Amino acid sequence: MEQKSFHSEFQNKLADLMSEISTLPKRERDKLTELAGKTQSKHDQLKKTVDGLQESLDYLRLSIKYLVFDLEATRRENAYLRKIIEEEPSSEAENDTGTDDFSSNDFGY
Repeated sequence: MEQKSFHSEFQNKLADLMSEISTLPKRERDKLTELAGKTQSKHDQLKKTVDGLQESLDYLRLSIKYLVFDLEATRRENAYLRKIIEEEPSSEAENDTGTDDFSSNDFGY
């Protein structure tokens, strides 16, 4: 929001400046009109850059949220698998049936 009010304030002040410039003699008016046009162009370029940066920051925030979620899910999965390993009988002969019981999904997602 702050960026939009700054942009509209800039546009208003530039319009005021242009109306003041229009009252000057032609020689001075031409030079200042050119400078005001360059200022407008630089402002537009800066606005596009700031918008791009804001979009990049939004994407970065979303990526960080996803990575945190993925890390938490991996930790839950790791804890679940450790629990399964700890609960298994210590004898490998009892587990040599050739089947794994991973049909239930207790990872929390």
